[in-house]
Amino acid sequence: MCYGTKARTEMSLRIAKSRGDRSAVDKLNALLHPGLDLHFANGFEHPEMVIYTDAAPHEPELMTWGLIPAWVKDRAQADEIRNRTLIARGETMFEKPSFRLSAESMRCLVFVEGFYEHHHFGKRTYPYFIHLKDRPYFALAGLWEDWTDKASGGGRRSFSIVTSEPNDLMRRIHNNPRIDGARMPLILAEADEAGWLAPVNSATDVEALMHLVRPYPAEAMVAYPVAPLLGKAGSGNSERASLPFEYPELILADPLA
Repeated sequence: MCYGTKARTEMSLRIAKSRGDRSAVDKLNALLHPGLDLHFANGFEHPEMVIYTDAAPHEPELMTWGLIPAWVKDRAQADEIRNRTLIARGETMFEKPSFRLSAESMRCLVFVEGFYEHHHFGKRTYPYFIHLKDRPYFALAGLWEDWTDKASGGGRRSFSIVTSEPNDLMRRIHNNPRIDGARMPLILAEADEAGWLAPVNSATDVEALMHLVRPYPAEAMVAYPVAPLLGKAGSGNSERASLPFEYPELILADPLA
């Protein structure tokens, strides 16, 4: 669930201006490079994305998608585990070894313009682009970690996107028969962003945080099919990735109709 997002540099700069001061914008300008203009960020390619953490809520950071827990021993283990930590179930994030420490003290915001999900129909899968009706960009709840490679002494900051139970819209789209239950990324209301980054010092704080792990209202979201994203004929990370695309076979079987 949610292994693809859209997050362009133009959006990142607008957010930096709204969240920070001139120094935050200057810092982000120094960090930006052409590869960060993400029309389709494929999690399995572990792209760098702009993140805001609980340690510095107004300071943009670059992190790699695919969380590497602090206890990972070496680079080989790090490269292997990060394919399994692209997403974290919000309901169990305080229990799982890979996410527990991050859930307690290393949470972050991942701003995107939208995300992609595949719908299964017949023997094919069809990608959909999903965004919000009333906001050009929004925050996904995330967890982050600062891992140190003991062999080289180098560090690598990485993150995972938190997921929740689906709303009705996402349940209809995310119907992979090989997965036990649909999921969706944990979309935060603007009023809840600070709460997601707030310190956790007690059971009451954990309860308040877990109250945020809930599906975003379906009526506030828009979804439509897009052209194939992957493979030789896929759009990949191009401007056409999120453009509407018509599949004749879906007209009568549209899960959103």
